[in-house]
Amino acid sequence: MISDSYVWFAWSVAFLIPWAFLWVSFSTQRKAMLWASLFTMPFGLTEPLFVPEYWNPPSLFGLAQTTGFDIESLIFCFGIGGVAAVVVNVATRRRAQAVSKQERGSARHRFHRWAMAMPFIAFPFLWLLPWNAIYAGIGSMFVGVAATILCRPDLLRNSVLGALIFTCYYLIYLLGLEAMAPGFIERVWKLDVLSGIFVLGLPLEELLFAAGFGGYWAGVYEHFTWHRSVSADTTPEGAA
Repeated sequence: MISDSYVWFAWSVAFLIPWAFLWVSFSTQRKAMLWASLFTMPFGLTEPLFVPEYWNPPSLFGLAQTTGFDIESLIFCFGIGGVAAVVVNVATRRRAQAVSKQERGSARHRFHRWAMAMPFIAFPFLWLLPWNAIYAGIGSMFVGVAATILCRPDLLRNSVLGALIFTCYYLIYLLGLEAMAPGFIERVWKLDVLSGIFVLGLPLEELLFAAGFGGYWAGVYEHFTWHRSVSADTTPEGAA
């Protein structure tokens, strides 16, 4: 059994294993993976919003307890971001293709920037509500999913599949965490301030986080960079 002092570090590093596998195996997804990972990595700096109110994990050099920040959160966010951004396209054998300039100019896309910003706009308002910060994080991601679908209905498929696939993926990791360090979730998560609802012995909030994260990030690359998912066999626009 691994010491609690290194569980969070070992678990965060474990998320880099499938990331590396996808990077090596699917070269067409590398740009989206790297873009998403570099974009999500700084969100690890929001850890003081959740420590110790949501959880209080022992971290390298005791950083989480002394500063609220930790190295593990940056690794974790980097690993899950790249995977969530491409897992749907990998699973369905699709790739990103640029949206035409003509389509970008359609009336539906006049709120493109607002739709992209909605999770960041929603979070401060949700955070002010009298509940745990994790619910503000979850809620803001689902707001982002809704805004994405309203602006880009073609990304509905990505969002739904992303939520389902990433939740299953994250569930496996949570079960692996409990197998690696039995009772770690009970010792580290602030279960007494959460809903008290468990799925396979895991707090519902973690699965809601996974669904929101997977649903939002499965379409964020295509949305932000004006791409859409197409069959891997589709001829790129403008090709002979």
